[in-house]
Amino acid sequence: MAFVTKTIKLVRYCQDGVPFSQLRFCITGIMVILYGLLMAVEINVIRVRRYVFFMNPQKVKPPEDLQDLGVRFLQPFVNLLSKATYWWMNTLIISAHKKPVDLKAIGKLPIAMRALTNYVCLKEAYEEQKKKVADQPNRSPSIWLAMYSAFGRPILLSSTFRYLADLLGFAGPLCISGIVQGFQNTTNNTNTTEKVKDPSNSYLSSEEFLRNVYVLAVLLFLALILQRTFLQASYYVTTETGINLRGALLAMIYNKILRLSTSNLSMGEMTLGQINNLVAIETNQLMWFLFLCPNLWAMPVQIIMGVILLYNLLGMSALVGAAVIVLLAPIQYFIATKLAEAQKSTLDYSTERLKKTNEILKGIKLLKLYAWEHIFCTSVEETRMKELTSLKTFALHTSLSIFMNAAIPIAAVLATFVTYAYTNVKPLQPAQAFASLSLFHILVTPLFLLSTVVRFAVKAIVSVQKLNEFLLSDEIGDDSWRGGDSSVAYESCKKHTGLHTKAINRRQPLRYQLESYEQPTRKQTRPVEIDDIAIKVTNGYFSWGSGLATLSNINIRIPTGQMTMIVGQVGCGKSSLLLAILGEMQTLEGKVHWSKLPDRQMNTEGCFSRNRYSVAYAAQKPWLLNATVEENIIFGSPFNKQRYKAVTDACSLQPDIDLLPFGDQTEIGERGINLSGGQRQRICVARALYQNTNIVFLDDPFSALDIHLSDHLMQEGILKFLQEDKRTLVLVTHKLQYLPHADWIIAMKDGMVLREGTLKDIQTKDIELYEHWKTLMNRQDQELEKDMEADQTTLERKTLRRAMYPRESKSQLEDEDEEEEEEEDEDDNMSTVLRLRTKMPWKTCWRYLTSGGFFLLFLMIFSKLLKHSVIVAIDYWLATWTSMDNANEVRNFDDKSTNKTYHVAVFSTLSGAGIVLCLITSLTVEWMGLTAAKNLHHNLLNKIILGPIRFFDMTPLGLILNRFSADTNIIDQHIPPTLESLTRSTLLCLSAIGMISYATPWFLVALVPLGIAFYFIQKYFRVASKDLQELDDSTQLPLLCHFSETAEGLTTIRAFRHEARFKQRMLELTDTNNIAYLFLSAANRWLEVRTDYLGACIVLTAAVTSITEGPHSGFVGLGLLYALTITNYLNWVVRNLADLEVQMGAVKKVHSFLNMESENYDGYLDPSQVPKDWPQEGEIKIENLCVRYENNLKPVLKHVKAYIKPGQKVGICGRTGSGKSSLSLAFFRMVDIFDGRIVIDGIDISKLPLHTLRSRLSIILQDPILFSGSIRFNLDPECKCTDDRLWEALEIAQLKNMVKSLPGGLDAMVTEGGENFSVGQRQLFCLARAFVRKSSILIMDEATASIDMATENILQKVVMTAFADRTVVTIAHRVHTILTADLVIVMKRGNILEYDTPENLLSQEDGIFASFVRADM
Repeated sequence: MAFVTKTIKLVRYCQDGVPFSQLRFCITGIMVILYGLLMAVEINVIRVRRYVFFMNPQKVKPPEDLQDLGVRFLQPFVNLLSKATYWWMNTLIISAHKKPVDLKAIGKLPIAMRALTNYVCLKEAYEEQKKKVADQPNRSPSIWLAMYSAFGRPILLSSTFRYLADLLGFAGPLCISGIVQGFQNTTNNTNTTEKVKDPSNSYLSSEEFLRNVYVLAVLLFLALILQRTFLQASYYVTTETGINLRGALLAMIYNKILRLSTSNLSMGEMTLGQINNLVAIETNQLMWFLFLCPNLWAMPVQIIMGVILLYNLLGMSALVGAAVIVLLAPIQYFIATKLAEAQKSTLDYSTERLKKTNEILKGIKLLKLYAWEHIFCTSVEETRMKELTSLKTFALHTSLSIFMNAAIPIAAVLATFVTYAYTNVKPLQPAQAFASLSLFHILVTPLFLLSTVVRFAVKAIVSVQKLNEFLLSDEIGDDSWRGGDSSVAYESCKKHTGLHTKAINRRQPLRYQLESYEQPTRKQTRPVEIDDIAIKVTNGYFSWGSGLATLSNINIRIPTGQMTMIVGQVGCGKSSLLLAILGEMQTLEGKVHWSKLPDRQMNTEGCFSRNRYSVAYAAQKPWLLNATVEENIIFGSPFNKQRYKAVTDACSLQPDIDLLPFGDQTEIGERGINLSGGQRQRICVARALYQNTNIVFLDDPFSALDIHLSDHLMQEGILKFLQEDKRTLVLVTHKLQYLPHADWIIAMKDGMVLREGTLKDIQTKDIELYEHWKTLMNRQDQELEKDMEADQTTLERKTLRRAMYPRESKSQLEDEDEEEEEEEDEDDNMSTVLRLRTKMPWKTCWRYLTSGGFFLLFLMIFSKLLKHSVIVAIDYWLATWTSMDNANEVRNFDDKSTNKTYHVAVFSTLSGAGIVLCLITSLTVEWMGLTAAKNLHHNLLNKIILGPIRFFDMTPLGLILNRFSADTNIIDQHIPPTLESLTRSTLLCLSAIGMISYATPWFLVALVPLGIAFYFIQKYFRVASKDLQELDDSTQLPLLCHFSETAEGLTTIRAFRHEARFKQRMLELTDTNNIAYLFLSAANRWLEVRTDYLGACIVLTAAVTSITEGPHSGFVGLGLLYALTITNYLNWVVRNLADLEVQMGAVKKVHSFLNMESENYDGYLDPSQVPKDWPQEGEIKIENLCVRYENNLKPVLKHVKAYIKPGQKVGICGRTGSGKSSLSLAFFRMVDIFDGRIVIDGIDISKLPLHTLRSRLSIILQDPILFSGSIRFNLDPECKCTDDRLWEALEIAQLKNMVKSLPGGLDAMVTEGGENFSVGQRQLFCLARAFVRKSSILIMDEATASIDMATENILQKVVMTAFADRTVVTIAHRVHTILTADLVIVMKRGNILEYDTPENLLSQEDGIFASFVRADM
C-alpha cells in the first residue's frame, strides 16, 4: 500500500512539474526507494520459506550451534542491531564484575569458526592450487590464492564496510564547514535588512533545508554514528577471518608435522626452533596482515578523496600541505624498519642475559658458598648494559615515530595556511579554515598506518614463503603395509604354565652362568615356521634421506610372542633397525613384511582385543608429555587399575610416585616437575608395557638405570609381564648379561647383521663372537661389583625429594596452622578481591613513575602540559585570526597587510614551538621509561643475588626467571609507549572538553550525564578485558607446547598410531585459544562502539549549544573540530588504561621481590682486621651450636659441641634429615645461628663479614655445577691464579691429560651446565676448583654421591695426599668412604650421638655407626 501511494504521489509531482530541487520531491523519491526495497525483501522471504499460501511451509530450526548449550559466542546468531552494537556482550561484561571470566564462561567456538571447519576449506583450496601446478615442476602452489579462495568473501565484505565508513568520515568536515558558514551568514544577515520572500514559492527547497544549521548538526550526528558502526563492523569481520585463517594454518602445519620424514628433523633441515617459529610467529604475522588488509585498498581512496576536498576548499595552497604530508611519510617507513632492527638486537641481548641469569639461579648455592655472586652479577649487568644500549635506539626510534605522528599535521597546516595567506587576495574564512583542519586530521591517519601496513605486508610475504617451504618438505613414506585389520582378538589371558626363568644370581659371575646355560624348559623347541614370524625384513637397504644406505643387506625375522635382543657396539645401527622396521627411514630397496595372525590363534577366549598394527615403542631418549604421570603411562588407553599397578611395580615407579607432591596426578614434562633421566626413562618403558599391543619395541631401556632397577625391570617387567601376555618383544641393549634370556638374538655391526639365531646357535657356529661376548661380560662383572655400592636410584629419589620438599625442617604442625588461618581469611576475601579487581593499581603506577627519578617525572609532566597548551593555542589563534579577518574586511588595505604579517608570524612561531615540544615530550617519556627499566632490573638482580638461600629453596626457579624474562620485557618495551599513548589521548580529550566549554559554557551541563556513562563503560570494560587478556595468554602456552612436544615425540606417536588423538587435542587447544582471542576482540569492539556513540553525542551537544549560544563563527568551528577529535581518542583512553593496568602487574610482581630480606653481609669486624692468611691452622671449635632455617621455624641443630684439630680428617654420617648438611651450611653462615658459636682459628665466624668468611673456606657440593665459559673461568672466576697453579690443580684431579687434548686447553669452552663433560668429570673439576682456592679447611658435602666408583677412588686419594695438611670435613652418605677418617661424628635429629675414631666406634657392636657399616657392606 505505502509503496503504491508514494509512487502515485511521485508521478503526480512529475506531471505538475515540481522541480527536483524541492525538498518534498526528494523526500518522496527516497521513500519510494525504501518501500520498494522492503517489499522485495518480504516477497523473497515468502518465496524461500514457502509461507502464506503454500501448503507445507518450511520449518525453521535454530542453527546447530545454538542447540549445543556450550556455545556462548552469539555474534553470528543475533539480530542486526545487536550485531552492530554488540549488545549480546553485555551479560558477559557485567558478570565479569561479579566473578572472573573463565573458559567455562566463554564456552565453545561456533562450528563455522572451528579450526577443523576452516582447515577443510583451506586444505581443499590448497589441493586445487597443487593440481594446477602439478605439470609445472618449477612452480610451487600459491598459498595466497588458496587463502583468497577460502577466505576471500569475508575480506571483500569487510572492505565494503570500510569504504562506506571512510566516505561517511568526510561528512564531518563538510558539515562543520556548512555550520560555520551558516552561522556566519546569520550573524552577517542580522546586520543587513531581511530579504522579502517570494510568496509564490512557499515550498522549502532541498538546498535551503540543508543550509539550516540545526539540520546539519543532526546530519553530522547521524553520519558519525553510521560511520563508526561500519568501521567497527569492518574490524570485526577482519578479526574473525584472521582468527579462522590462523586456526586453519595451525591445523595444516600440525598435520604436516605428523607426516614429516624423520630424516628431515634429525638431519637438521627442519629444526624444532623453525617449527616453533612457524606456529608462534608466522601464523600470527599472517593473521595480523589479514587484520590490516582492508587498509591496503581503502587508504589510497581515502587519501585521494581528502586531497580533492582540500583543493576545493583552499585551491592550490592545499596541495602544498598535502605535499608536506606525502614527503614526510617515507621517513615514517624508514623509522619503522629501523625499529624492527633494534627490536631484534634487543631480543638477542635479552636471550643472552636470561641464559646468564638462569645459570646464576641454578648455581646460586655454589656462588654464595664461594662468595662469587658479585662476579656473576657484573657479567649479567654487562649484558644488560648492551641490551639497554639497543633499547636506547629502540626508544629513540619509537619517540621519533610518535613525534612524526604529532608534528606532521602541524607542519602541513602551517605550510598550507601561510601559503594561502600570501597567495590569495580573499582572507581566510573560518568555514574554510576549520573544514581543512579537520580534513588534515583525517588525512594523517591513513598515511601513518600505511607504513605499518606496508611493513606487515612485507613480513606476510616472507611468512608465506617459509610456510610454503615447510608444506612442500619431504614426507614419510606411506606405510599401508602396516595396515591390516585394526584389531584382532588374540588369546592373551591364558597364563602359560611352565617354570619361570631362574632369578639371575648376582654373586656368581656371568661367565659360569653362561656355560651352564641350557635352553629353558618353558618352550618346546620347534623349527620356526613362517606362522611364528611377526615381522620379516628381506634384503633391506635403508637410509636417513641422504641416499647413502645406513643399514644394508638386512635379512631378519622376529619370532611372534618371543623376546628378540638386538646387540652390538655403539653406533652400529641398532636403533636405526627399529626405526626402519617402523617405517621411519627411507627404504632404498627390500621390504618389511608384517604378518597377519594365523586363524588358529583367533581364539574366542581372547579377553583383550588388541590393536594389531600399533607398536608400543620406548625410544632411547625418553619423551614425556606435559601431563600427569598417569596420563603419560596410560597414553590414551582405557585405565585398568590392576594393569596399571602391575606396570608401575615392574618399573619400580611407586617410590618415585610417592615422592611427588600429588602422586601420579603430578604434572611432569616441560612445564611440570623436572625428573631425572632414569625416572623419565622408566615412565617411558611403563608406557610401552601398559599399551595393549602385540609388539613391543624397547630401545635401550636400561641405559639410564642402575643395576638393581635393570634387574627388577628385566625380571618383573619383561620376563614376567610381557612374556605372560605372549607379546612379541624386540629389545635393544648393551647389557650382555641378559643374553641368556633371549629367545632370538640379532647381532649387528656397522649397519649390517652380523649373526642371527639363538644363543646356542651362536655358541656353536661363531665361537669368536661368543668369546668376545664373554670377555665383555667379564668386564661388566667388575663394573657390577663397583656398581653394587653406587645406588643411583636412591640418589635420584633424593634429588627429587630435595626439589619437591625444599627443607624437611618445616613440620606438619605449622602447615596445619596455616591452613586454618587461610580458611578464615577466605570468607572476607571475596569482597576485597572484587574491590581490587575494579580498582586501578595507582600505587604501583606511582612506584613505577618514581623509579625513573623525580626530575624526569617532573620534566615529562611539564613538557606534556606545555605541548598540549601550545597545540590548543595554535588552533585558538587560527580562530581569532579568521574571525578578525572577516570583521576587518571593511577596513583599509594597509592596515590589513601589517595585520596579516603579524598573524602569520605568531601562527608560525606557535607551530614551530609545537613541533619542538612534540619531540621533547616523546623523548622524555621514552627516556623516563628506560631509566625506570634500568633501575628496576638493577635493584631486582641485586636483591635476588643477595637473598637468603632459604628463599631459593622455597621459590620455584621458573617464577624467579619469569621476573627477569616476561616481566622485565614488559617494563622495558611495553609500558613506555602505553604510558605515552595514554597521557596523549587523555590530555587531548581534556583540552578538547576545555575548549568546547570555553566556546560554549552550556556544554558543561550536558557533559555530566555523558561523563557518568563513560565512567561506567570504562570500569566494566577494564575488568572484563583483563580477564580475557589473561585467558588468551594462558591458552596460548599449552598450544605452543603441544606443537613442540609432538615434533619431539614424532616417532613414538607414529609407532603407537596415535596421530588422530594428537590431532584432536591440537584442534581443541587451537579452538580454546581462538575463542579467548575472539572474545577479547569482541570486547574491544563493544567498548569502541560505546565510546564512539558517546563521542557522537558530545559532537551533537557541542554543535547545538554552540549554535544557540555561540559568540562568533571562529569559535563555533573550533568547538566542533575538537568535538570531532574526542570521538577518535575516547576509546584509546580506555584501552590504554586497560593495557596499563595489565602491564602494571609486571611492576607489582617485581616489587614484591624487592621487599625481600637480604642476607646480612656486614660483620662486626672490618675486613682489614682479619689476618690475610686466616684460617692458617684450620682448627675448629663448635660450641653449643643451635641452628634454624628461619626465625619462625624449629631448630635443625640442637646444642652441638665438637672440636676438630688442625689437619684432621673428619667424617660425619647420619640418616637423611639428621642435620649433616645443615652443619656444613653453618660453617658458611648460610643458616640462622641463633645460639652458640663456631670458632675457627680463634675468630668467631659470626663477627666476620660474610664475603670474607666465605672466600676463605672451600666446599665441594653433591651436585657438580659448572658454568658456561672457559675451563679457566670455571676454576678461577676471580682471575687471581697463574696458569701453573691451574694446571697443578687439574693434575691433582686427574684431568690434566683430558683438558690438554681439548682445543684451546684451559680456554676450552664449557657448555651450559657443563653438559659436554660426564658427571664424574664435572665432580673432578669441582675438586680442582676447591684445590685452586688454597684454604686450610675443605668441606665435602656428600661429594661422592653422584659419581662412579673409579672417580670416587680418585677423590679419596686426592683428599688423602693433596689435602694432607688441611682440615677436611666429609659428610658421607656411604659410610665406607669415611672408614679411613681420624674422627667420626654420627648425627641424629640435629644431635650428636657418637663422636670417636672409626676403630673405637666399630668395636661397639650395638653402636649406630657399626650398624651403618654392616648395612653398607
